[in-house]
Amino acid sequence: MFRWGVLSTAKIGREHVLPAIADSENGVLAAVASRDLEKAEALADRFNAPHAFGSYEDLLASDVVDGVYIPLPTSKHVEWAVKAADAGKHVLVEKPLALKADDIAQVIAARDRNGVVVSEAFMVHYHPQWAKVRELIEEGRIGRLRHVQGAFTYFNKDAANMRNRLDLGGGALPDIGVYPTVTTRIATGKEPLRVQARVARDATFGTDVYSSVKADFGAFELTFYLSTQMAARQLMVFHGDEGFIEIRSPFNAGLYEHHQVELHNQRHTEATVFRFPGTQQYRLEVEAFAKKAQGEDVSIFTLEDSVKNQKLIDAVFRAGAHDGWESVQV
Repeated sequence: MFRWGVLSTAKIGREHVLPAIADSENGVLAAVASRDLEKAEALADRFNAPHAFGSYEDLLASDVVDGVYIPLPTSKHVEWAVKAADAGKHVLVEKPLALKADDIAQVIAARDRNGVVVSEAFMVHYHPQWAKVRELIEEGRIGRLRHVQGAFTYFNKDAANMRNRLDLGGGALPDIGVYPTVTTRIATGKEPLRVQARVARDATFGTDVYSSVKADFGAFELTFYLSTQMAARQLMVFHGDEGFIEIRSPFNAGLYEHHQVELHNQRHTEATVFRFPGTQQYRLEVEAFAKKAQGEDVSIFTLEDSVKNQKLIDAVFRAGAHDGWESVQV
């Protein structure tokens, strides 16, 4: 069994990733670390982890874990991913891995010099609905792909929440803008060339809270909007000249809508529905990561993929500062 440690008691770990580890076939939660030992002990008890540490350094120095999951604030991801890799631990680090594409180079260097597995925690990479979308596009089921449309919004104006704190790497683009971009890249196998964008910031928080983005992929366009101050919605549509594919709950499958992919024909007179009941994308993620760390030849989200996705987010921020196109491939 792959022995997991977790750095911090963050909500996403408590609610999604640690339950997935507990349910996984090939891993166990062995240790929890927090700067507050009582919090570490409480979470360890909740998930029957035998070890709790009052510092992240102590967990990384221990021999009771094989790899760590890092759900720290975004601004701390690169720093602790490098520290964990240098401690000889495999690393699954929450998205976004970095706030700038160039910052990922030091994580790649740490991975390579220590011979460990390091991956950004894009759970959508492991959900079979995205393999189905790519299969349908490659088979020509919607003809020529012309346009991809996306949306991801929720409402959160809590000043204490890290998503609204600039110093912790908060903002809509780092938190959710990465999802329309990464799923488009997964489904099409293509990379963007240039972008246009409008980016609005909260006057109090300073974080970006709304973006409207147009990305040129050459053969097709991706347009999407996102916000942390709008009513909750998720949408992804892949539109071709012979039909379109709509993903009902593209990012948080099972929470916003059903695990469902709909294939519609050109005249909207026929639809084929593909369902994925009971799929647990976080469990698939931690199981695949553990297999990779133990030497199995399985697909995980690579750091090289992380660089490509972050380059697009970086370009959106640059484009949002002026009218006109901004190159992604810089």
